Amino acid sequence: MQRILFVCTGNTCRSPMAEAILKNKEMDAIEVRSAGIYAANGSEASAHAKKVLDDKGIAHNHRSSLLTRNEIEWADLILTMTSSHKMAILQQYPQVSKKVFTLKEYTGESFNSDVGDPYGGSLSMYEATFRELDELINKVIGKLK
Repeated sequence: MQRILFVCTGNTCRSPMAEAILKNKEMDAIEVRSAGIYAANGSEASAHAKKVLDDKGIAHNHRSSLLTRNEIEWADLILTMTSSHKMAILQQYPQVSKKVFTLKEYTGESFNSDVGDPYGGSLSMYEATFRELDELINKVIGKLK
């Protein structure tokens, strides 16, 4: 069983969308979770994130969670939305350096290692983030096979 953890800032936009997208791919032997570096436990995903997932027919039932040692230890692979998320994890948990990557770094993107944050933006910004995440997750799946 491969355990993948997506990490962003508040765990209400990017990482829950990434989690829902990968779960929707129905990959055998993959478990997926998400967390946020500065998340408040128990918040719903943002309204636009939920709308985009609903429009794509992707099931979701998300409550935000703060990144903790338990999630860090649980994960086989930690994929962050930005290089600053990656650095924050490595500062606190340097021993996990071999399993922490930005999502774009892991998929081989060499230009701009960050997935932009749509937080507070328009629905179209969330739709663009969804498209970017979906494309990157398809590359993750290709790497895992």
